[in-house]
Amino acid sequence: MKIAHQRPEGNHTGRQIGLMGRTSTKALPVWRMKVNESFFLIIFFSCLFFLSTSYPAPAVPPRRIVSLAPNITEILFDLGLGKQIVAVTTYCDYPREALSKPKIGGFANPSLEAIVAARPDLVMLTEDGNPQEIEAKLKKLGIRTYVFRARSIEELPEAIRQVGLFLEIGKRADKKARTIQEQLDRFQGDTAKRSSLKRPKAIFVIQPEPLIVAGPKTAMDEAMSLLGLNNIAGGAAAHYARYSLEETLRQQPQILFVGKSKGMEEDVKKLLKRLRRLDAVENGKVYAIGETLYRLGPRIITGLNEMKAAVDQSGL
Repeated sequence: MKIAHQRPEGNHTGRQIGLMGRTSTKALPVWRMKVNESFFLIIFFSCLFFLSTSYPAPAVPPRRIVSLAPNITEILFDLGLGKQIVAVTTYCDYPREALSKPKIGGFANPSLEAIVAARPDLVMLTEDGNPQEIEAKLKKLGIRTYVFRARSIEELPEAIRQVGLFLEIGKRADKKARTIQEQLDRFQGDTAKRSSLKRPKAIFVIQPEPLIVAGPKTAMDEAMSLLGLNNIAGGAAAHYARYSLEETLRQQPQILFVGKSKGMEEDVKKLLKRLRRLDAVENGKVYAIGETLYRLGPRIITGLNEMKAAVDQSGL
């Protein structure tokens, strides 16, 4: 690390600056030189400590980024940083280019060894899903990290702006964020037209067996609210709540969403058979929704539009 020394103002023609600002041609005593040297070392190492613990934008934009979450991967590609990504998780499958990137393990259990082997100058994590201890381990190894902290659709635009500022592409990120915000505002405007007395009951199934549904403060819950629906699991104790068939039948949701996932088709059929007395099932108001709502990224609007199309089709 190079330390830039500022030249004193004025023409001192080689004369030394005394402690009180006077010029002197006398050499400093040895003991005073040692004190000055010790003082300089204290300042030097204090600066190093500050730089290692602060969270400013990198001095040089990162060229080797490891992404530990699918939504982060999508955001980076959307911001034009695909070439800088050197590794992703096994769940990072969009865009298509992400499939060819080296893998560092799963979303919830990334391999520290694989991350280090990718020689990153930045690892990007998400607060909602990645193990908390992984960031501490990376920092201990001297690897710079960035934590994506958005947990809701509402927080997404500002979170994208913050990513852009950190990576020194603020204008590009702000443009993307404004586009998402404008579309969210449009959804909210449409919802405002719907009477609070006409908010149809809805449920979003995450997993059919055992039955896990989208509870409060999830993207799916927020999406239902944006679309003027009343999530019957909105008062559940967990974000992704285990729900009983009995309570589902008692609540009688008028529309039922099921998150698409490979390998769940048979379990979904069994669930719908058990819920055959449900209004939504009897009236054919069951809709499969793609993975885009599971990921807080640029495709969140695609998921909202998909849900809106289902609501429109239902006639509710």
